[in-house]
Amino acid sequence: MRPCNLHIARTLQLVNEMIDLADQGDADREDNGCGILYGVLRDSAFKLKQLAEAEKRNHIRKGWWTKERD
Repeated sequence: MRPCNLHIARTLQLVNEMIDLADQGDADREDNGCGILYGVLRDSAFKLKQLAEAEKRNHIRKGWWTKERD
């Protein structure tokens, strides 16, 4: 896989970890400050995920993305 595609794939992995962490942190939080923190983390992850998925679609359209790793 091209290095540029590996970075997109890694970004998608990271945003999924961010979403999981935000969900777990929100479930375990004990005050409102943590709720704000995890809300910002989740919102940021969804924005990054949207950008990374759009870039992946662009790479697929250009023929740069192979099926080696979705």
